[in-house]
Amino acid sequence: MLSGMLPRLRSSTTRALRKLCGLAPARDNSLLHPLPGLDLPPPLPDNLGRSPTRVTTLPNGIRVATEDVPGPSACIGFFVNSGSVYESAETTGVSYLLEKMAFKDTKHRGHRNLVHELELTGGNVGASCSREQMVYSYDTLKGFMPEAIEILIDCMRNPLFLQEEVERQLVLAREEVQDLQKNPERFLHEQLNLVGYSGALANPLIAPEDALARINDKIIQKFYHENYTADRVVLAASGVDHESLLNYAECLLNDWHKGSPVEKPKSTYVGGDSRHRADSDMTHVALAFEVPGGWLQERDATTMTVIQTLMGGGGSFSSGGPGKGMHSRLYLRVLNKYHSVQSFSAISNIYDNTGLFGIYLTTPPDFVVKAVDVAISELIAVATPGEGILKI
Repeated sequence: MLSGMLPRLRSSTTRALRKLCGLAPARDNSLLHPLPGLDLPPPLPDNLGRSPTRVTTLPNGIRVATEDVPGPSACIGFFVNSGSVYESAETTGVSYLLEKMAFKDTKHRGHRNLVHELELTGGNVGASCSREQMVYSYDTLKGFMPEAIEILIDCMRNPLFLQEEVERQLVLAREEVQDLQKNPERFLHEQLNLVGYSGALANPLIAPEDALARINDKIIQKFYHENYTADRVVLAASGVDHESLLNYAECLLNDWHKGSPVEKPKSTYVGGDSRHRADSDMTHVALAFEVPGGWLQERDATTMTVIQTLMGGGGSFSSGGPGKGMHSRLYLRVLNKYHSVQSFSAISNIYDNTGLFGIYLTTPPDFVVKAVDVAISELIAVATPGEGILKI
């Protein structure tokens, strides 16, 4: 009887509160029909086509690319054809430092003022270095795009590289390098390049300690001015009108110097073997081979990415909850079968003209020989007709 009275009590209480507050009585409206007096925008069509990619090249060589996708947010980014492959013996490690020096003091803004402006717009900025490319990005709401474009261009074109800031970042970089061996997977990804290639791709991406000891503001500025030239820059945006971005780019970037033609340094895959003794109860192994072509062979690169996803793998325990990742080929064929294996996953590093594909695994030392044999078998199986990726 009490349970039957509760709904009526809640209803009468609600009516009393609405009356005290001078509100109109609430109506019982069905969720199947629009509320009276509420104008809704037209729904999106069932088949929403992809926004076209528009590309314009400025007279100085900068390419401006956009996709005006729907939604409240937008992202803009600078992609620079620069990275560790362009470093010399003198400039080894500079790309690693440039990532850390991003969005610091410029000719027009101090670092504190820059952070304050980013907080006011709710912006999210980031920088990332790789062996062949540097990326600087800015995410924010579309209404703040004019401010975002100006800030990003200022940080790209007018960095000061103050020596005191360089020294501060060098201290942080040394700590990261010292901690690298505590991250076996990242350490082995770096080693794959150092022993797998000769030439530019064998240049270290993570600056070695001897390089950090000689890097200063002058070396960083020299590398920046030699490599950050207009003909090696792409300004790309998602969720931004092409003509609007082009107007800003023509105004703020048309005087960026073009630079002299630069031939990309050569690299040759040679293969190799590297072993490192560490204070660990587990053995970590990365086994990989070359996949020629790279991103410039778009079909092959896409195929390799799909195969990596389908092979999958991961840890013996899924931190994301029961069943996460357990559908992948390596999980079903390896992790479910060999309980000594702690992790077993497909890996790939793709560059412009080449790439590496393989398996990263973690296992106790007494099972490492068997685990490597299993990894070899899985790599052979995925390339063997009749034993391909779809056959579980």
